[in-house]
Amino acid sequence: MNQFGRNFRVTIFGESHGPMVGVVLDGVKPGMELGEADFTEMLERRRGGLKPGTTPRKESDRPIFLSGLFEGKTTGAPLTIAFENKNTDSKSYLSQQEIPRPGHADFVANQKFNGFNDYRGGGHFSGRLTVALVAAGVVAQKQINLKENNKIDINAKIIELGGSADLEKAIEQAIAEQDSIGGIIECSVAHLPIGFGEPFFDSIESLISHAVFSIPAIKGIEFGSGFQSARMKGSENNDPLIDKYGKTATNHTGGISGGISNGNDLIFRVAVKPTSSTPQLQESLNMSNEKIETFSVSGRHDLCIALRVPPVLEAVTAIVLADLQWNI
Repeated sequence: MNQFGRNFRVTIFGESHGPMVGVVLDGVKPGMELGEADFTEMLERRRGGLKPGTTPRKESDRPIFLSGLFEGKTTGAPLTIAFENKNTDSKSYLSQQEIPRPGHADFVANQKFNGFNDYRGGGHFSGRLTVALVAAGVVAQKQINLKENNKIDINAKIIELGGSADLEKAIEQAIAEQDSIGGIIECSVAHLPIGFGEPFFDSIESLISHAVFSIPAIKGIEFGSGFQSARMKGSENNDPLIDKYGKTATNHTGGISGGISNGNDLIFRVAVKPTSSTPQLQESLNMSNEKIETFSVSGRHDLCIALRVPPVLEAVTAIVLADLQWNI
């Protein structure tokens, strides 16, 4: 459904062009200082309209605290945070009722919800909902770092766009060609203690993968050496221990052994597909007359959604760690 987690439970709500989107968090520890300023940096990194290649849609993204916060501190009750949608433009989505965008959720959303779904801006399937994930991640990061003697540091960075390591050139080319591109993002977690995760179904990589695929446009994930490890010998891929604290000479496993964090940096990479809504001419089925027609997607869309994914990736990683921390 729209929930993730057992001990730190995240529920997202809203649609892209509805009055607001937001998140309800259960399992937030009481007494944490929390305010609008805590969210500013992460939300600014996620916002559109700030970089070439991102959507011109500009929302203020100011968090509205509806419950779970009193006199600047969390109460222990479910924390509800909302974000208003004020810069919407729905008229360009009327045509998508007849011609679903290839690669987007338009068709399956209509089928699954019997045509009652809010199709404007992608509705509940929109990347707009990632603002709720980022808000949840801010709270999760604060919660996992309550212990002063250990600061877990989560950092995601773009390492490739459109098949190129020259990120700026790739964006310039996408803008010139007016076509969307994807990218690869690497996320690392430093100072993560040993013991996060469980064998089998609740392995740390299982839960991170589950959360990561809640981000629209994610199509793949690998940990440590990932698919490259299939081309290595065991003697090459193994990570020899070099001290009694678990530090290893190499980190091909990406900081995970047997589904559990092993004290080394947790490292994984994700593949982000090109935005489905491209200005290029495409062909798709017109549902009203059942004929293939040529069309172009209008409206305001990211030419490269990967540009806005790093803070969302950090957020969902923090959410998983907050959920697992209760067992540490």
